[in-house]
Amino acid sequence: MAELVVALDLASPHAALELVDRLGDVVRWYKVGPMLHVADGPSVVRGLRERGKEVFLDLKWHDIPNTVAGAVEAAADLGVALATVHLTGGGRMLEAAVRARRARLRLVGVGVLTSFGAAEFGVVLGRPVTDLAQEQQRLVRLGLAAGLDGYVTAAAEARAVRALAGLDAVIVVPGVRRAADAAADQVRTATPREAVEAGADYLVVGRPVTRAADPKAEALALMEEMRR
Repeated sequence: MAELVVALDLASPHAALELVDRLGDVVRWYKVGPMLHVADGPSVVRGLRERGKEVFLDLKWHDIPNTVAGAVEAAADLGVALATVHLTGGGRMLEAAVRARRARLRLVGVGVLTSFGAAEFGVVLGRPVTDLAQEQQRLVRLGLAAGLDGYVTAAAEARAVRALAGLDAVIVVPGVRRAADAAADQVRTATPREAVEAGADYLVVGRPVTRAADPKAEALALMEEMRR
């Protein structure tokens, strides 16, 4: 069954862990991204682990192979369960990350961010892009060759990624919003039900929960939509 991951995209470690405590047993998985990691990521990860939570460290590592391998080892030491590497880092970097993977840590590759539309991604690549699913699949092939555990993808491309990566691949879908929620800076969004139907194993939701007047009620509503 697919699981909800709440993105703790907050600048304060105290506020992040306070939110986790408010959510209680409702949510098991939490994402720690660049904003919170810069503030004091390791202490937040330790705080989450002490509370029995699973941690998705989303730093999208993209650096020379040795540096990324060291980051993977450090994440494993912290007890992180899921972490991201950027597929555009290339084959040697991805292979180094996989070799450094140990304990319970799984690595998932990021290709085309959900904030991109086709035209904007084409500007980044310096060539026209008409099909983001094809671009995502092209990048996923790098991850398959390196032996990654799964991929982060918008719901719109999730079926194509699953077909390429296989049933055992971990599929993480960000940009999840209920129909009434604002898309904000996300371009390729999906409802919880759409993400589940597209094959997501993990659905990442941030602001709709973290900025809600009642975060627990919002998380429960999202989970209810996931089960419909």
